[in-house]
This record gives sequence, structure tokens and C-alpha cells, in this order.
Amino acid sequence: MSILLKSAKILSPGSPHHNQKLNVFISDSGVIKSIGSTEPKATKVIESKNLMVSMGWFDMRANFNDPGYEHKEDLNSGLKAAAAGGFTSVVLLPNTNPCIETKNDVGYLMSKNQNSVTQIYPLGAVTKGCKGEDFTEILDMHAAGAVAFTDGENPIWNTDILLKTLQYLQKFDGLLMNRPEDTYLTAFGTMNEGITSTLLGLKGMPGLAEEIMVNRDIELLKYAGGRIHFSNISTAHALRQIVKAKKKGLNVTCDVAAHNLIFDDSVLSDYDTNYKVNPPLRNKRDVAALEKGLNSMNIDVIVTAHSPQDEESKKLEFDHADFGMLGLQTFFPTVLQKLNGMDISTLVEKFTTNPRKILKFPIPKIAEGEHADLTIFDPDVSWKYDAKSNYSKSSNSPMLGQTLTGKVLGVVNNGKSHFNSFV
Repeated sequence: MSILLKSAKILSPGSPHHNQKLNVFISDSGVIKSIGSTEPKATKVIESKNLMVSMGWFDMRANFNDPGYEHKEDLNSGLKAAAAGGFTSVVLLPNTNPCIETKNDVGYLMSKNQNSVTQIYPLGAVTKGCKGEDFTEILDMHAAGAVAFTDGENPIWNTDILLKTLQYLQKFDGLLMNRPEDTYLTAFGTMNEGITSTLLGLKGMPGLAEEIMVNRDIELLKYAGGRIHFSNISTAHALRQIVKAKKKGLNVTCDVAAHNLIFDDSVLSDYDTNYKVNPPLRNKRDVAALEKGLNSMNIDVIVTAHSPQDEESKKLEFDHADFGMLGLQTFFPTVLQKLNGMDISTLVEKFTTNPRKILKFPIPKIAEGEHADLTIFDPDVSWKYDAKSNYSKSSNSPMLGQTLTGKVLGVVNNGKSHFNSFV
């Protein structure tokens, strides 16, 4: 199917077409054939008042729960949700059953790529079962296609293992991703420790638990060398420590979940378990600090932290409900709320160029003769996020049933395309 994007604003920093409104024609084979003022005949024509196109969006942290928890999400439903959310690439956590800890596990996740518009990039577990005790076969997984290594939703609590992982990964310039949390300090916690948790009578999870682990990992990085990426940073002080490490020349990067940028712990006043996430929603000061970090470029990447949970895991007393929130399809309307004067192309870099640079991936070009890896969107169009438009098997999103502003119109990649029809 040939595709014509009419008068689309091209967001491609470094390209001569950047910030220009031009017609983009994509051939049946998925190659960008022309960019300019001409209007070739096409099978599908995309028009919108504020039509924009960028390189395909890249999510650096999601869980499709497959294998083992397919009743929450599977590869098929996850890929549909990713494409509908505008993502042509998605990095999957190893927290499945079994965990992604062998080359065969990595191969299983990548088995859908040939016929999918959205490509899966697996993360390999550092330790068996993501328990922090015994090493996996990291080198075998790297050769099979694992793009980085992490225990995913579980922090690497064992200091010796984290140190040796940093050293081992240097053999192939590999990346260690860690979500910082001292689980002894957060044990039995359900939300951010603060005024709201006290008023609600809930056990809190102090920001200190994140900050101590960030400091530990930075000190180990100074000692061992290597590369580390902090996942889902949520507190102001943790971010300050990362900024200081960057200024000292350490190879440190970080991301923040979209929901931690817009929600604070006050939304939990009615015990809605859809807001129960880990790291928890912090206070307003932390949210403001994250927004400042986004604008100052100290936060490298924004992720969806897509974590599907079935009703049996969420429709419980708050203490017993599982952590996690859907994020793929609501990502764009969420991050748009944090523009606040930031140029949209700068915002888009947080989920296009930057994650690819961190993972040392090639950067797709929007140029004639290049294979199309594109996301097409309009930040001004509204749409209803409901059971009909939700492609996930789960429904654990506080935004379900709302009308959202900022619509992904479609994606083109791998010689294939997906276009959203919901309004």
C-alpha cells in the first residue's frame, strides 16, 4: 500500500526538511520515494490540520507479560497496543515466567518481528529468575539479540553482582539498566511516604530508598567503569545525584515514566488502585523537579512503563493490589501535558533519538530512498480512550473512559503500516 502524507510537518533534527511542511510519499515496499510539494497518487492519503511526522517512536521500557502471564497481555495484544500508541520499537522487560534469561527466551520474544510493524527488542535478565543471586548466560543472550541487561522490575540488590555485571558488560560495551530501590526500606509499602500516605493510613515508600540505591550504583560505576542507565527515576534528589555524576564524566543516563511526570500522590485520595505504581507517584515537589529535568535535558528518555494487570490483580484492597499502569496508548496525550513552552521536536527526541543513542542503535532518517520508520500524529486532535479503542488485554488505566488530546494517526515500519481509526 502506497501512502501520501499531505503537508506534514517533518520533525527530524539535522535534516534539511526539519520543521518544514511537505508531502511525504511512501511506496508499497515501505521506502520514502519523495519529499516535496508534489502529490503522487497513493493508495492511502493522510491529512490533518496539524499533521506531523517523526522517526518511529521508541519505548525503552514495557512489559508484555509473555510468556507466563498471557491473561494480562501477550505479544500479539502488546504489539497492537504499541502500534496504536505510535511505537515502532519497544524494549521488553525480562520479568516473565520464565524470565528472559537464555538465548531461546530472547529468540521467542523476537519471533514476531518479521511480520510486525512494531519491532521487539528484549532485555536480558542479569540474574536467574531476576532474584539477584546467580548470573545468567549474559554473553549468549547478547549474541542472540538482547539489547541491554537488567533485572527489570526488580532492583539488583546484590552489590557484588552489580559490580561484576558492570565489569563483565565492558567486554562488549554492554549497558546495565537498573531500577533503583532499596527493597528493605520499601517493604510492605504501597505508595509514596508523605502527608498523603499518613492521611490515608497506608504504609509509605520513602524516596530515600531510591536515592540510596542511585548513590550506591554511581559509586560502583566510579570504581568499576562501564555504562549504567537508571530506570524510572522519581525523586528530585535522585535526579540531582545523576546530574552530578554526568558532570563528572561518568557514563550515566536515566529515564522517567510518563505517569510520574503528570500525577502526584494526591490522586490516591480515593484509593484508586490504577494509580498504584512502583516507583510510586511522588509529591508535587518531586514532579516539578522531574519536569525541570525534562526541560533542562537532564532526563534523557521518557518511557511508557507499560505494565498490564488483570482485574483480579487490581480490583482489591489497595494494600493487596499489584503495582502497574497501562502506558502505551495514553503516552502521547500524557507527555503533551509537559510541553510548557518546550519545542515539540525537543520533546519527541526523548522517545526517538535519545533511546536509540543510549542503546547504540542506528538513527532512522526521513529522507528520499530511506526505508520508512515513521510515526504520524496530530497533537491537536482529540479521541476517546475506551474499551473499543484499547488494544491491551488489560484495562488498568486511570485514563480509561476519558477524551484525550493528542492522537497518533499511524505508524509505518518494516515495510508495513498501522493506522488508527478510533475517534
